[in-house]
Amino acid sequence: MRLIQTINQFDVRMFLACVNTRHQQQLCRLAFAISKSGDGYTQLFLPLALYALGVHSSEIFVASVATGFAVWLPLYWVLKNTCRRKRPPAAIPQFNAAIIASDEFSFPSGHTAAAFLLATLAVLCFGAAASVLFLWAVAVGASRVVLGVHFPTDTFAGAGLGIALAHVAHSLVIG
Repeated sequence: MRLIQTINQFDVRMFLACVNTRHQQQLCRLAFAISKSGDGYTQLFLPLALYALGVHSSEIFVASVATGFAVWLPLYWVLKNTCRRKRPPAAIPQFNAAIIASDEFSFPSGHTAAAFLLATLAVLCFGAAASVLFLWAVAVGASRVVLGVHFPTDTFAGAGLGIALAHVAHSLVIG
């Protein structure tokens, strides 16, 4: 229990360091746009666009993305509602987030998990050329912290969850 408290205290300190900068207002504008790109539209339209364009391996990519998100959504929901970690505005007195989150709990970050799921599947299906999507996935996770709706460990857990599920989904699809 003491270890969890120590980790939580460190997490809160790191969170406050991220959101208490003199450039917070400018960062929030950029973070809002990046966060929006992780709302699910990219995860839907990128595979469909690549398939429509006839890109090699896009059939495997589409099937892997569909499988990954079919596993991710219920697992994510169970984790959120089992862990029940309060979001920063509820956990830190007098802190206000830049946006209002769509649900009550913060662990793990769903935006981050979904972004890393997509990025990992893209690399597994298309190779190193798709690794640029990891920059986007990292930016999505960071944006959720900057906007004040997740602690850093929420995004680390989301990244790990997305990467792990991508490997599972890809393995299921390719047999």
